[in-house]
Amino acid sequence: MTTAILGSAAELGREAAAAGAEMIRKALKDRGEANVILATGASQFEVLKHLVKSEAIDWSCVTIFHLDEYIGLHADHPASFRKYLRERFMNHVPRVAEFIEVDGNSSNLAQELQRLQERIDQHPIDVAFIGIGENGHLAFNDPPADFETEDAFIEVQLDEACRQQQYGEGWFPSLDAVPRNAISMSIPQIMKSKTLVVSVPDERKASAVQGALEGPLTNMCPASMLREHPNCLLFLDPESSKLLT
Repeated sequence: MTTAILGSAAELGREAAAAGAEMIRKALKDRGEANVILATGASQFEVLKHLVKSEAIDWSCVTIFHLDEYIGLHADHPASFRKYLRERFMNHVPRVAEFIEVDGNSSNLAQELQRLQERIDQHPIDVAFIGIGENGHLAFNDPPADFETEDAFIEVQLDEACRQQQYGEGWFPSLDAVPRNAISMSIPQIMKSKTLVVSVPDERKASAVQGALEGPLTNMCPASMLREHPNCLLFLDPESSKLLT
């Protein structure tokens, strides 16, 4: 794992976007196509703002996946991650090869999980832009996370800390309004990505960062698994790194 501590969240976002863009350009040069995972949430605001401005990327050759989506939430709901990515990324770049959405509003979740499995099997991931949750989660894999599943996408139940984070970030009008279930990319699938670009600003993430880097490797801190990835680039700011020794 390579760790960089930047002076601000804006600087963190710029450097993370630049590192990921370099990997996308490399994949395009090597194979003529690239496959990318984009995360959502407050931690990705600055990353996506800079990523859409990246030069020398032919987005028409890039396939985009996203990590997770609430179950039962319509795509036009203010908290929908599909809506988030359309507004903060898709609307700001030329047409991509394909945006493979997680449909949490599907009437047949088993069929949706199988569809996503088949699509990501066809598109091995070059770069995954991700964050770390306040409870140490990756995507919506809350503690105790499943480190062993062979499924690319799984149905998960959100714990109270995760739901509180979503409410605290202002995505929902009340805690009761936050869904209790979601579809999430699994941790083993995330770990298959060639490069992980992990952006973690903000003091409220400091405890999770400390657990991920200095605590035991455990599914009670899902982000600790990042230490096992051969090419993980972790971007922090002074607030999120304040508990590191």
